[in-house]
Amino acid sequence: MAPSEAFEVIEVNGEPATEAALRIPALNGYGHFTAMQVRGGRVRGRDLHLARLDSATRELFGAGLDGEYVRELLRHALGDVSDASARVYVHWPDGDKEARVMVTVRPPQTKADRPHGLLSVPYARPVPHIKHLGGFGQTYHLRAAERAGFDEALLTAPGGLVTEGAITNIAFWDGTSVVWPEAPSLLGITMALLEPRLPSVRRPVTLADLPSYASAFLTNSQGIAPVDRIDEVRFTVDAELMGTVSAAFEAVEWDVI
Repeated sequence: MAPSEAFEVIEVNGEPATEAALRIPALNGYGHFTAMQVRGGRVRGRDLHLARLDSATRELFGAGLDGEYVRELLRHALGDVSDASARVYVHWPDGDKEARVMVTVRPPQTKADRPHGLLSVPYARPVPHIKHLGGFGQTYHLRAAERAGFDEALLTAPGGLVTEGAITNIAFWDGTSVVWPEAPSLLGITMALLEPRLPSVRRPVTLADLPSYASAFLTNSQGIAPVDRIDEVRFTVDAELMGTVSAAFEAVEWDVI
């Protein structure tokens, strides 16, 4: 397939998706996925993506998912496209001898690096350590936040415990350390890549604690962005901090798929 301004590929186990094949994800919401940005046929954190898929498949379905097989499916779906947004979805219908692995390929995306505003909401994802398909709640709150003039929803557990964004991880800067909230949440791939490359600590963060932090930023598969407000709390967009975070992210090697 030749690159174009607008393209979409959907394959299931290496074959073009048929109506019958798409019936599974359409009617069965029990599964998981990973999302990645591909540039030049490479991806950051490839092995982390593969480990995430294998671990979640073992937990949800009782058997693993071979990473080399996933790489083969990704390469096949990408074809001649070198830059893209790719996702790998895993279902395993009862009675099937192997997982149904669906790969989607769409145009590349990059997170806007402008300051983001977040609206806190009392919602925590179920089974948060898995990037599962039950995304109704977070999508609902994300759209409500956008209608209210914010860019993202900040999910909180009882007591105002900060967990994660609707589609992001969040980190705070206390002047010395990058503080990643210690709470049930998804370990995003970008967070996993940045945490050991920055002066990081993990500790509980509540809404009541927010005024004590100077700055904050978001991470997801599309990149990083500063935070300038959460609810009515304002944060400094620290150019030096964002430069350090960006440099750490840019230093991550791109792995061949």
